[in-house]
Amino acid sequence: MKPASLSLRLGLTVSILGALLVVFVAILAYFALTHELNALSRDSLEKKIEQVEHSLKLYADASEIRTKPHILLDQVMGHDNLTLTIYDQDNLRTPLLKSGSGMSDPRLELKAIRATTEQLAYTSNTDTEGTKFLTASRLIRLKDGTRVPVLLSTDNAHDQALLSAYLRSTLLALPLLLIFIGLSAWGAVQRGLAPLREFRKVAARVTTQDLDHRLSAVNMPQELSELALGINVMLHRLDAGVQQLSQFSDDLAHELRTPINNLMGKAQVTLSRERTTEEYKNVLVSCIEELERVARIVSDMLFLAQASHPTAHAPFESIALEDEVLKVVELFALSAQDKQIRLSVVGSAQVSGDRLMIQRAISNLLSNALRHCPPGNTVSLIIESGATQVSLFVSNPGVGIEAQHLPHLFDRFYRVDSSRTRSQGSTGLGLAIVRSIMSLHKGVAQVESQPGEMTVFRLAFPKT
Repeated sequence: MKPASLSLRLGLTVSILGALLVVFVAILAYFALTHELNALSRDSLEKKIEQVEHSLKLYADASEIRTKPHILLDQVMGHDNLTLTIYDQDNLRTPLLKSGSGMSDPRLELKAIRATTEQLAYTSNTDTEGTKFLTASRLIRLKDGTRVPVLLSTDNAHDQALLSAYLRSTLLALPLLLIFIGLSAWGAVQRGLAPLREFRKVAARVTTQDLDHRLSAVNMPQELSELALGINVMLHRLDAGVQQLSQFSDDLAHELRTPINNLMGKAQVTLSRERTTEEYKNVLVSCIEELERVARIVSDMLFLAQASHPTAHAPFESIALEDEVLKVVELFALSAQDKQIRLSVVGSAQVSGDRLMIQRAISNLLSNALRHCPPGNTVSLIIESGATQVSLFVSNPGVGIEAQHLPHLFDRFYRVDSSRTRSQGSTGLGLAIVRSIMSLHKGVAQVESQPGEMTVFRLAFPKT
């Protein structure tokens, strides 16, 4: 079964919530209206009872109520919904005075009379005809001290008619209102999700050959704007990665083409005619040199691939940086001695990282320094500990590096002097490996140089 669309689900959710809210408000309004009508009826009865009490204080005894009822009748005259009933406590079957039709069920009236006290009390009853009454009852004293039960009732027919009219109008308007809410919710959801169509269009146009498309975050909601910016950053990174991979593939093909062509050329020339054993031996030695160069390139490429997947590495450990520097210096000591170059190590600090990778980075920098340092000079390795970073400086005098080359030194296969570095066995990947190792360690690799002056490489580790 195909899942419902997001717009449909959001529209239905908003519609259902809107419907529940409308129904809740309608019910709340019904009960609020009922409460207010009852309160108005109670207030009206209370005021009228006070007027009746004031009039009854003018009567000497209960019998006078029968003979002179006009004072009390004036209190309820003009109020068709009011019924005033006064009884004698000694005779609860025949009222002293009754105006209005009152309740059609005498039992309900008798029950109200028997519950009457000197405190004003209210009772709600429904007679046999289904009419609802609200009755206020109270014992009121006459001049002679006699207490007579007084019942003042009002029928709620008008209130019931008003509530019934409200219910009818609500039931008629409710379906139309729910339809309006549903359509409004659908339209709002469609407008809110409209930017997602732009996401779909851009995603459909993006390919590995065309990563130039970007999402416009103008006039987008904040949440989608942040998502669009995040996708744009992702596309930018993918574009940069694809371009780098393409450039790397071209560079790798170019680097491997030269030794392979050399091998093929030497083999073809050697096989073109009979050779002496010594000639064959020389050709094989030359082929081995070319194969060793290819092997170094492959080895460096495998190391770069490993450095690009930090999850495959062992957890970092605390390392004494000066110890690793001394180990690498010891490996290059004979080479430096042959070139009459002194090696100087100064400073100490602790860093967190992979021991073998840090040794590889130092080794690549020291190898470059020895390659370009004139005989009789000193290559210095200085360790400095700062507030937030630990720095290792590898410096050597020499011809220096021109400014236009500095931004590209750490790129793969980049060479300042291509012919000389190839002849010295360089693969062009040494500094790229250094940058990958430092990136893995959350650090940076930098270089400063002036032609004819000191060249300084810096490895900056985050301080632990």
